[in-house]
Amino acid sequence: MKNLAVKTLLGFLNLMAAVGLFLFVSAGTFHFWQAWVFLSVLLACSGWITLYFLKHDPKLIESRLQAGPTAEKEKTQKIIQALAGLCFVLSLVVPGLDHRFGWSRIPVLAVGAGDLLVLLGYGVIFFVFRANTYAASTVKVRRGQKVISTGLYAFLRHPMYAGAFVLLVGQPLALGSLWGLLPVAGLCAVIVVRLLEEEKFLVKKLPGYRAYCRKTRYRLVPGLW
Repeated sequence: MKNLAVKTLLGFLNLMAAVGLFLFVSAGTFHFWQAWVFLSVLLACSGWITLYFLKHDPKLIESRLQAGPTAEKEKTQKIIQALAGLCFVLSLVVPGLDHRFGWSRIPVLAVGAGDLLVLLGYGVIFFVFRANTYAASTVKVRRGQKVISTGLYAFLRHPMYAGAFVLLVGQPLALGSLWGLLPVAGLCAVIVVRLLEEEKFLVKKLPGYRAYCRKTRYRLVPGLW
């Protein structure tokens, strides 16, 4: 447990440092108050969720640490993860460049709304993690894994991705950038492809998932898709 906590802490700090680096280097300045507020929200939300599940579900945290293209077993998912990583980096760099060159300006209220969307997205992800201990960062089926159909999974087949969409849409607004919506749109498209490939995998590998899909019709948006 101690080793897991240390490994998790180091990974968390590295991620926060990378996010800050991409934002401030691309902006060319530390005088970027939107970025400081965004980082504070990110640090508070992701930090609290990490500490909560380190205590209550360390296996979930352990499975979440195995992430990225090299952690995937399916070739398609390796490519998808690589594209997702590129889009994520661009979703930070473009708002930084936008701040440096003044490509767009949005009202302070819109920035605040963006931060609220980030909070809401993290809230959805928290409840997903509470309901589904199998919510790994990679597409796989663990021994003894069962189909989860409670909580948010009773309404959507992929509530974690739905929460991620809310968070991602809020991110460029929180950073004061309209142009930042472009790489976010690309990232959302990559996530949709990942979702569809993941469903094909789960239908083949996870007993009961096909029946769950018939029962729970919508993937991301209730009443639409």
